[in-house]
Amino acid sequence: MTPMSFNGIDPLFMYTQLLKEALLQIEEDDTKSIKELVDYCRLQDDIPTGHIDKLEREYRDHTPIWWYTTPYFIYSMLNRGLRLMDVDIILKMGFFIRHLHKDIETLHRKQQSTETLTESFQVYRGQGLSLDNFKKMQNTTGGLMSFNNFLSTSRDYKISFMYAQSVAMNNDLQSVGIIFVMTIQPTLSMTSSIPFVDVRTTGYFEEGEEEILFSTHSIFRINQIQHIHDNHTDRLWQVNLTLVSDQDNNMKTLTTYLSQNLTKEKGWSRLGDILIHVGEYSKAEHLYHILLHKASSNTETKHYNDQLAIVYQNLGEYTKALSYYKDDLERNLTILPPNHPQLATTYHNIGLVYLKLGDHSKALSSHERSLETRKVALHPNHPDLATSYNNIGEVYRNMSQYTTALSAYEQSLDIMKNVLPPNHPDLSTAYNNIGAVYAHMGDYVNALSSYVQSLEITKISLPPNHPDLGTSYNNIAGICLHGRILKRTFIVQAITGNLAQSSPS
Repeated sequence: MTPMSFNGIDPLFMYTQLLKEALLQIEEDDTKSIKELVDYCRLQDDIPTGHIDKLEREYRDHTPIWWYTTPYFIYSMLNRGLRLMDVDIILKMGFFIRHLHKDIETLHRKQQSTETLTESFQVYRGQGLSLDNFKKMQNTTGGLMSFNNFLSTSRDYKISFMYAQSVAMNNDLQSVGIIFVMTIQPTLSMTSSIPFVDVRTTGYFEEGEEEILFSTHSIFRINQIQHIHDNHTDRLWQVNLTLVSDQDNNMKTLTTYLSQNLTKEKGWSRLGDILIHVGEYSKAEHLYHILLHKASSNTETKHYNDQLAIVYQNLGEYTKALSYYKDDLERNLTILPPNHPQLATTYHNIGLVYLKLGDHSKALSSHERSLETRKVALHPNHPDLATSYNNIGEVYRNMSQYTTALSAYEQSLDIMKNVLPPNHPDLSTAYNNIGAVYAHMGDYVNALSSYVQSLEITKISLPPNHPDLGTSYNNIAGICLHGRILKRTFIVQAITGNLAQSSPS
């Protein structure tokens, strides 16, 4: 199935746009990259040797579009890598992703200038869709969705319909058949960063169907979803989409948010940041070790080690994380002034690890040093000050000093509400922490209220499989045990990990 994400429901929608930018920014030695891909393919059991040999001999003899549309392994491997966020495949095929996008972009401009595609037209795609994704799509009607790979479509409705129908008629009751009807307005596409091409004259199958190929992570607006009456199945649906231009208001809002609030890293470092943001810590660890091996400067080495410390902390390998953080502090103390914000960050990280290791005294000392440094270096409403107050509150909560903890948490929340958007994940954390303190103090009404506020933000701001959602349901379940409010529902959700889009009434 084609991987998708939905704006407003699935935060992966935002991160996949960052991933696209990262992959297209990377400039590497193409000769070396081709050899690395060939060597990687020879280690796989499911790729015919003849196809690998042909790629090695003839890669530059054909266009990237030609290679993508061949019946060889390129199409399946590339889309599998993008679907699974497979670090090894994405690293090995990064150069091809860039080549294919540029090929589509160049041909798109040529076809536009020669008036090959000037009138509004429709293309179609038939495929299966899991019930979970179908429900997300229904909830996003009127909003935006992204196809998170290179997207093949057809001008032939019948072929696409037959494929969607065949999927709907299979025995998998957890999926539905979908025919996407996509309206393309080439005049709008002139202001879009989403190029598409008619590949009949450039693809492998010159006499094939009328295929329109879109570059990766194309964004569409969901206009309408309607059930298709069919004598053979009741699991067949039509979804009407419109290609979105960069002038779309929702698209402009998203682009502005990404540029101002998310990772400023580029290339492979950005991929690592994205993996951390979406909770794929093991994949991030794998990536950073590969990047460390390839690092060409002390700056790169330091950055990758810093990121590995974050990864190990999230993986629960605290001794490893502490070792990385202490090395970082030792380096920074020799090169930075005493009140530099980076020192505050390192003290902050060390404090977090000490808390996980149960050393409350060292944790509190580290966080207080971080706070004092930030008070000197930053303005009073800086988000990092909110983080320091939150960390101090966390230590006091673990020391069972709940009144002091609540005061620190509330100072943190006050700053966050002044500087962060209303659905920022850090606000979810703040409400969650305040809820925990109220629960310890026996104030279950305020505890439940805080946990519910945390859950509502988490459902919007993080991916549907993120561990923090499970934590939110588990916390509410604990409160419900005391008040017997929706006890059974939330206990089942917390135990089974069923992160349904529901909330307590």
